[in-house]
Amino acid sequence: MRDPENAAFYLEQILEGGDMELFQEAIRHVAKAQVGGVAGVARKANLNRENLYDALSKGGKPQFDTINKTLAALGLRISITAA
Repeated sequence: MRDPENAAFYLEQILEGGDMELFQEAIRHVAKAQVGGVAGVARKANLNRENLYDALSKGGKPQFDTINKTLAALGLRISITAA
């Protein structure tokens, strides 16, 4: 999960399923796998660690900005394509 290519593939597969809670949890799993874990990703994204844990937990309701900053800290970005 540390490799951005592998993480991107993993997250894309989860996102295609349409379950946003599962997608949030998948982002958390990728973040945990990074050097420094979720805390390190939060620092890199300039986000509060506790808030990021909450946002990416089951039942969390992260704002788009939080997801975007977190993905950027992981070396990823959101891309839109035609269905």
